[in-house]
Amino acid sequence: MKCWLASAWLLCLTGLSVLAQPTVAHQWSEQVLEAIRNDFARPTVHARNLYHSSILMYDCWTAYDTTQSSAVFLGKNYDGFFCPFNEAALDVPADLALRQEAQEVAMSYAMYRLIEHRYAESPQAESTMANIFSLMIFLELDPNYVSMDYANGGAPALGNYLAAQLIEYGMGDGSNEANDFASTCYTPREPNILPEVPGTSGLQDPNLWQAVELSFAIDQSGELLTETPPFLGPEWGEVAGFALRDSNLTVLERDSCTYKVWHNPGPPVHLDTNVFSGFDDPWKWNHGMVLSWSEHLSPADGVMWDISPASLKYDGSLPANEGIDEFYAWEDGGLLAWYDDEGNFGGQGHALNPFTGAPYAPNMVARGDYARVIAEFWADGPDSETPPGHWFTLLNEFILDAQAGEHRWRGQGPIIDDLEFDVKAYLALGGAMHDCAIAAWSVKGYYDYSRPVSGIRYMAEHGQSSDPDLPNYHPAGLPLIPGWIEMIDDADPLSFAYDEDQVGKIKVRCWKGPEFIEVPLIDEAGVGWTLADRWWPYQRPSFVTPPFAGYVSGHSTYSRAAAELFELLTGSEYWPGGLAEWYAPMNQFFELEEGPSTNVSLQWATFMDASNESALSRMWGGIHPPIDDAPGRRIGKHAGINAFHYAETIVFPQWAEEFGGAGFLPDDDCLGDFNGDGGCGSGDLILFLTAFGSGWTGPYDMNGSAVVDAQDLLVFLTRFNTVCD
Repeated sequence: MKCWLASAWLLCLTGLSVLAQPTVAHQWSEQVLEAIRNDFARPTVHARNLYHSSILMYDCWTAYDTTQSSAVFLGKNYDGFFCPFNEAALDVPADLALRQEAQEVAMSYAMYRLIEHRYAESPQAESTMANIFSLMIFLELDPNYVSMDYANGGAPALGNYLAAQLIEYGMGDGSNEANDFASTCYTPREPNILPEVPGTSGLQDPNLWQAVELSFAIDQSGELLTETPPFLGPEWGEVAGFALRDSNLTVLERDSCTYKVWHNPGPPVHLDTNVFSGFDDPWKWNHGMVLSWSEHLSPADGVMWDISPASLKYDGSLPANEGIDEFYAWEDGGLLAWYDDEGNFGGQGHALNPFTGAPYAPNMVARGDYARVIAEFWADGPDSETPPGHWFTLLNEFILDAQAGEHRWRGQGPIIDDLEFDVKAYLALGGAMHDCAIAAWSVKGYYDYSRPVSGIRYMAEHGQSSDPDLPNYHPAGLPLIPGWIEMIDDADPLSFAYDEDQVGKIKVRCWKGPEFIEVPLIDEAGVGWTLADRWWPYQRPSFVTPPFAGYVSGHSTYSRAAAELFELLTGSEYWPGGLAEWYAPMNQFFELEEGPSTNVSLQWATFMDASNESALSRMWGGIHPPIDDAPGRRIGKHAGINAFHYAETIVFPQWAEEFGGAGFLPDDDCLGDFNGDGGCGSGDLILFLTAFGSGWTGPYDMNGSAVVDAQDLLVFLTRFNTVCD
């Protein structure tokens, strides 16, 4: 997301000009996000940095807090690393205003030191360092104060000390930070793909990932690359998480490497290259949908959609692998739930805004504009804060800013001071994004699954799979479908393209690719016939696809986790006010080509609606097939819920004791096991009865009704005396 798209109070370069003063934690959160924009696009690394930033700000707050909130790292044995802390040596003011000042000063120094360390080698480090230095001066703090003697130096020294301890811990947390997060075992099994030339450059197994090699490469954040980027984080499962549990872990081996795989979804579908198949084959069905949706990427097809919440509703359902074809609208785009029984789009969404009681106004745009806008908005392209940072940006703008002065944990109880709410919300979201990175990339590393640019081109270069009696037949080829996928004959305009005879090859009607864009500000590639072995995802020619395997989708994982967490955090499934909007101006938004053709406002009623849009954007963007999406959503659901409940045991332990205690996090696979002993028994019943009648949602709310009542008891009794798998 570009700098100019951030909240109104933040200037791109300094972050210091404010219309309404945010909390100090909020200001430092924006500095981390800007540092991410100034770095290479590394979602795993940045999720870790956001998480560690959240720990620092929260622990600085709780060091001066007089409630029961517990620290995460300070004075704790954290993942085998002990951070010493003499609590008695710290001067905690009795006056509330002075305590808050100490909290703000401590977190400022801690954040300054962490950003200074973690982003010192980023490509735009100079800008980042200038930003954080300016913020320290704005806050009237001395950046050159380096003492860590908090007994004598107070809050500034405490911030310095805590940051130094966390930085030291990070050098041994499994991320391999000391070697710039390089892989320690993984090696690619297929040659690099050179997308500037047709085909796959020698791909042998279409189920395996290829690194993208370009003559001129710019990463997703807009930074120039001088070499082909390797697989980012294939062994990220080794990194210590937040709310991940051993029950979520599977240890697997491949090619003499050991992989820790979290929330293992099992293998994706594979293509048997020796067996004839059409789009009824699951692998071809998945890649065929990406190819089908590529035909939507122009407003010239005349298809108009109402993209208001009145049409685009997502109820949170999760497609099973065996029923995946009943979830997506394979040909027309989006979810089948967006269409009525006769196949007509629209009108299947939210009837009313629950905050205003009024219906959602229509929001008509061309499908081609909507598909391209969400592909670019959620892609987190140039100047991006990457997907985990994107959800921090949405938290800041649409929740923290929107509800300033009115924050209630879970939307219930007393109003909480903004600073307290901010640091506790950041801890929960940071923990969730970190766990998502660990889980999703642990799956990516082990399964090493291909991207659509490889899969689609592989089928194309093998020919057609429809008729053995026709030329260029191969079981693994593309099925021929008149008007969409055809064989080139002598009379075809493409019969002699690129100075070569193309007769007998396969052409496809789709987005034509960046070679048809000379000047992005004024040119649009459009949809038309192109050689299938030159198919290009809806991405810049200097990027093509991210430098890591496809399965599972990080976007789907991060987004679903954030949506689940926001629902719990706010006590509502809806964005504040029942509507969040984001504006893409006509012919001023796209980086890749001219557009959109008209002003487009993305609108989300619920957090789930936004998460679903993020997931679908990757299919229109040509980055993921559905098989990457569905299990990512499932992992994200677990990660988001578990992270929130675990965070709650830390930030509000006196309340969280009612919901599992001691940080145990029951999930759907172990429903009813509240004490974590591996089964559902009398001990769990006692815990359940302590929460009976509560209005809080949580693990004891077993039917999702937002109240713990007799219906939940009935659910619990069906589980009684069962043993968890």
